[in-house]
Amino acid sequence: MTTPDRTARALGACAALMVGALTLTACGGDASADSASGKDGKNGRTSTAKIAISAKDGSTSASINATGVKVSDGRLTGVKMTVAGSGTAVPGAISANGHSWKPKEQLERGTKYRISALAKDADGRTAAANSIFTTVSSSNSFIGTYTPDNGSTVGVGMPVSFTFDKAIGDRKAVQSHITVTSSSGQRVVGHWFGARRLDFRPEEYWKAGSKVTMRIALDGVEGANNVYGVQKKTVTFTVGRSQVSTVDVGTQTMTVVRDGEPLKSVPISAGTPENTTYNGQMVISEKFVQTRMNGSTVGFGGEYDIADVPHAMRLTSSGTFIHGNYWYNRGNPPFGRQGTSHGCVGLADVQGAQGDTTAKWFYDNSLVGDVVTVKNSPDKTVSPDNGLNGWNMSWSAWTAGSAV
Repeated sequence: MTTPDRTARALGACAALMVGALTLTACGGDASADSASGKDGKNGRTSTAKIAISAKDGSTSASINATGVKVSDGRLTGVKMTVAGSGTAVPGAISANGHSWKPKEQLERGTKYRISALAKDADGRTAAANSIFTTVSSSNSFIGTYTPDNGSTVGVGMPVSFTFDKAIGDRKAVQSHITVTSSSGQRVVGHWFGARRLDFRPEEYWKAGSKVTMRIALDGVEGANNVYGVQKKTVTFTVGRSQVSTVDVGTQTMTVVRDGEPLKSVPISAGTPENTTYNGQMVISEKFVQTRMNGSTVGFGGEYDIADVPHAMRLTSSGTFIHGNYWYNRGNPPFGRQGTSHGCVGLADVQGAQGDTTAKWFYDNSLVGDVVTVKNSPDKTVSPDNGLNGWNMSWSAWTAGSAV
């Protein structure tokens, strides 16, 4: 996942630009972001270069992505951007043709900045502009944490999933500024799970080998009253081979199918009659070579607390995993015979996640985004929003949850 928030800073000052130098003086002077031109000292003629700073002077909700400087009828000769108050320089670069400048990195939210710019026209006459502005604050902006990450390779069941840090009131505006397309040509539709989560998927699993592109154009989009998006980026990921594994609780076995052909059948141990395993299509959302599992975190009190569960892969946000089990009774192994877990799917393993075990084989041969389908369990079908499990919803119901 990505897009962490960054600490905002805000200090104020005002300044003016001395024509012919990038030196800021004390309060006073014109701070117009749409410049102006200066007059040539020799003949008094006005420069034809026109500087435009995207963040207007005095603005309080400037973009953290789109701030920059452009010039027409001239070339930029210098741009200085600093954090107001501290004077910390913000690195940036003028384009090769001299017509624009932009920061090298995304700006901070809720921070006051200064930009001073100089340009010359074809006759060498100088123009100047400056602006003091504040970027949109954290309280007046929203971000979406999303999965999968840029450049990743995932299984055919992996949806695109956004979780927003604030409730979205205008779902249509937000969804319409996120587009997800696939090289396979599959139609991709978004579905809202409440006001903070938006998932995208095609009607059927992604086609193996396809490339998926997600374009996020939320910068400046009003998602709720006076709350604006700040993200603008393109994310791409690759769909790997197709792998769907089916757990049959009735026989306590799992059959792994790769690209439509059976790859392997392995014994498992699902949930007990008292702590059953969900039915349904579940997508692997995380993988851990080893992880701690504490029953008190998922409503089982102190029934178990295992610090080093090996080869664990998350199937639901409520705590269902498919994982290795090294604490089973060696004299009476349950795999392929009976359910002994608290709802997870267990595979034979050894402590330390070492050795040639069933669990290690499955872990090594699985991708985030692979599908594990459970059938013949006495439990209910997993909820579509419990993990990345929207495949348990009909296509008509899925599209009904779209805002566009």
